Amino acid sequence: EDLRVDGRGCEDYRCIEVETDVVSNTSGSARVKLGHTDILVGVKAEMGTPKLENPNEGYLEFFVDCSANATPEFEGRGGEELGTEIVNTLYRIFSTENTIDVKSLCINPREHCWILYVDVLLLECGGNLFDAISIAVKAALFNTRIPKVRVLEDEEGSKEIELSDDPYDCIRLNVDNVPCIITLSKIGCRHVVDATLQEEACSLASLLLAVTNRGFLTCMKKMGNGSLDPESIFEMMETGKRVGKTLHTSLQKILDKEESLGTTRQKVGFLG
Repeated sequence: EDLRVDGRGCEDYRCIEVETDVVSNTSGSARVKLGHTDILVGVKAEMGTPKLENPNEGYLEFFVDCSANATPEFEGRGGEELGTEIVNTLYRIFSTENTIDVKSLCINPREHCWILYVDVLLLECGGNLFDAISIAVKAALFNTRIPKVRVLEDEEGSKEIELSDDPYDCIRLNVDNVPCIITLSKIGCRHVVDATLQEEACSLASLLLAVTNRGFLTCMKKMGNGSLDPESIFEMMETGKRVGKTLHTSLQKILDKEESLGTTRQKVGFLG
């Protein structure tokens, strides 16, 4: 009947709170609250050596920390398996061509490039983790500022790298093609987006879709022990594309609005 326990329809998200620039010693950061799910992402840009197979590109490294405070299941080594699964999913999404212009992260082919270390911290788990993480990663990358670099070469041919001191003289990443994950959980004969913990407990199978702002699917993954028939999968893909486009539009509007406030905006941080 398109009505869930909390009053939402099948395609409705809970209220999403997004705040960027919340961690001072990072190149970019974001915090996302989606219902009772709370995610913090920090991006640190460090200089390194390009990979041998891609000598004129920089690259991203992902790390996920499942805080023991997030849920009792993460105590001890409980969160390691989930952390690995999230990291692998993020690598898969960002391995798609044109997601991020990694060539712009190259300083000197074969010698120097920027490596973006993306740290994801799960502060609280209240269902729909993958969607919240993808939103937080996109917001943190949007907020990332990489110092501009000049390569100085002396008469002997040795190169010296000079970083700009001006905080406004920086490279910004184009995140237009960074997809968001839309998780569709099959419950009975219907599927819902943004499942709560209770709804996840009722769902035997779900589909993770990486959807771009234009509604293109870049990758998909099935989760859970249950099965999905082909007709359900096609329906879920169409729903994912539709919901994904709306989510991207709302997120970009919020990020642009927050940025337009500049230094005058009031930061909420962890006290809000």
